[in-house]
Amino acid sequence: MIDCYTWTTDNGYKPRMMLEETGLPHKIIPVNIREKEQMKPEFLKLSPGHKIPAIVDHDGPGGATVSLCESGAILKYLGEKTGKFYPSDPLTRVKVDQWLFYGSATFTTLAQQFGHWVVRNPEKVPQPQAHYTAVLRDMLGTLDRHLAANEYVAGDYSIADMSMYSDVHLHGVRDIGLDAYPNLKRWHDAIAARPAIERAWGPFPN
Repeated sequence: MIDCYTWTTDNGYKPRMMLEETGLPHKIIPVNIREKEQMKPEFLKLSPGHKIPAIVDHDGPGGATVSLCESGAILKYLGEKTGKFYPSDPLTRVKVDQWLFYGSATFTTLAQQFGHWVVRNPEKVPQPQAHYTAVLRDMLGTLDRHLAANEYVAGDYSIADMSMYSDVHLHGVRDIGLDAYPNLKRWHDAIAARPAIERAWGPFPN
């Protein structure tokens, strides 16, 4: 059984997607970041940087209990654990890693800045709002050009796609629109239609 500590954010949906895709037994444990529950001492033991998500795998390697934070690391761990959505071929794996790290370190990080300045900030701050809108559009364009020649970002559907889907879904679809990015829209809609993704984005447990 895997305990998944998470919330309804871009990073928070990533392990839910992978857990649903792999079929691993798991329990969703909400961490309400609006109520600062991520700052509780018991959660800080799992995630020292007070960020969701985090997981506890009670059936880790050799039967050990594994505690892990950081969404990219969690996706990689679950891929290695199950052998699903993370290729064993070294040449294919390096491409998945490339896009996984881009999704985790670049795409989500900058999309979150867009979310902060453009979507949630109650004040109008023209310079950062214009900057991060341009940055997000540039990243959507990067993915759209890449997906013109690729069905998914790194070969077959993988954790690399999961690392970027939530921000494309939240900010690309909702805030920017994907009409100008037809290849990205095709990619997004194909992932959105997967039953596991529909479950992962379903009602959040209270």
